[in-house]
Amino acid sequence: MAWRSNHQAVYPDPSLPFSSPGCPSASLSISSTTASSYPPSSRTLTFSKSIPIPSKKIEACNTQNKEVLGWLDAMKAQSPPRFESYMGGVLDPKAQEAAAVAQYSAWRENHPSALEMFDELMEEAAGKQIVVFLDYDGTLSPIVEDPDRAYMSDLMRATVKEVATHFPTAIISGRGREKVYDFVQLAELYYAGSHGMDIMGPAEGCNGFKATGTRAKDKKGNEVVFFQPASKFLPMMDEVCKLLEDKAQSIPGAKIEHNKYCVTIHFRRVKEECWGPLAEQVEIVLKSYPELQLTLGRKVLEIRPAIEWDKGKAVEFLLKSLGLEDVDDVLPVYLGDDRTDEDAFMALNDRGKAFSILVSTVAKSTNALYSLRDPSEVMTFLQTLVRWREGHPQSLCKPADER
Repeated sequence: MAWRSNHQAVYPDPSLPFSSPGCPSASLSISSTTASSYPPSSRTLTFSKSIPIPSKKIEACNTQNKEVLGWLDAMKAQSPPRFESYMGGVLDPKAQEAAAVAQYSAWRENHPSALEMFDELMEEAAGKQIVVFLDYDGTLSPIVEDPDRAYMSDLMRATVKEVATHFPTAIISGRGREKVYDFVQLAELYYAGSHGMDIMGPAEGCNGFKATGTRAKDKKGNEVVFFQPASKFLPMMDEVCKLLEDKAQSIPGAKIEHNKYCVTIHFRRVKEECWGPLAEQVEIVLKSYPELQLTLGRKVLEIRPAIEWDKGKAVEFLLKSLGLEDVDDVLPVYLGDDRTDEDAFMALNDRGKAFSILVSTVAKSTNALYSLRDPSEVMTFLQTLVRWREGHPQSLCKPADER
C-alpha cells in the first residue's frame, strides 16, 4: 500500500519550527481527507486523531499539529520496530532481536511460508495456467543504500529466465520501465514500470502467449505491445523532477529518481531530523500540481499522477491482455515486498484463486496470504516452481487462441 494524499499533500505550518544542524529550517503539516487503516492501499490514508500519538510528543508540540506528528510517525514506521519492556524503556539489542523473532514467528502463523506450504499450494494449481508477477527491489534484488546499485544476481536472472520459459511472467515496479529492464535484461518478460503506468512486453512470449494492445517495435526491432494510461502526464513529470532535483540539493542524503510517470524521493540516507525540511521542499513543488498525488513507500516519497491506476490495475490489465482473466483456469502468483504491492495483493484476493506472497523479514500488516523472508527465499521458491512445472507438464493450459 501507499499512503496517499490527492491534493497538495504537505502544507506549511509556520507555528511548527523544524530545524537541526545541517538542515534548513522548515515547517509542515498534512492535509486531511478520508481516514482508513493500512493496508487497503486504494483508499486515502490520513493522519489525524485516529493515529495514537505518544503523550510525550504532544507535549513537545502544539496539539494542533497532530497531523504533522502522524506524518513523521509514518516515515519512522519505515525503520525497524523498537520494542519496549513492560517496565518502560527500550529493550537492549539482544532483547530487541528476541522480541522481533517472536513477533515474526507469531505473524508467520497468519502468513505462512510459501516454501513450507509449496506442496499444498501446488495442489490448488493443478490443471491451471500459472502466471507469475514479481516486484523488483527487495524481491529480485536486495534493498541497498544506493538505488542505482540494486543489482540482481546472475543466478536470480537465470532463475527468472527459466520461470518465463514455463509461465507468462511480468515484473511490476515503481521504477521506470526502461530502468528495470536495464537491471533484468530479459526480453521475454512483460515490464510494468511506474507502478504499472508504463507497460511493455513481447507481442508473443516464448511460452506461446500473445498479448493484445498497441503494437510497436522496440530498439532492437522486436515487435512489442505497450500500454501507457498516464502518457499525457509525461511533460509534467519531467518538470516536477527537475524542480525537485533543485530543491533537494539543500537536504543532505536526499536522492531524486525520475521513473518516467513517477518521481521518487529517496530518504533512506537522510537523517531523521531532516525529514521535515525535505517534506517542505516537496510541498513547495507539489502545491503547483493538483493533478499529482503523494504516496509513501519503503523509505521513499513518490509523486505520481492522481489517476485510478496502480499495481493491482496493472495485474488485471496484463491478465486480460494475455487472455488469462478466466478465474477457473488461471492462477496468478504475485511476489512483492513494498506497500505499493498491497494493491496487487488486494486485487488478487478479490479475484480469488491466486497466491499473494509478501517478501519480508519483519512482521507487518499486509493483504498477502503467504510470505517469504528475502530474495534468497524468492529464488528458492521460483526454482522449486520450475522443477514442479517440469514434473507436471499437463498442468500447462494452452493460450486462449488454442483452447
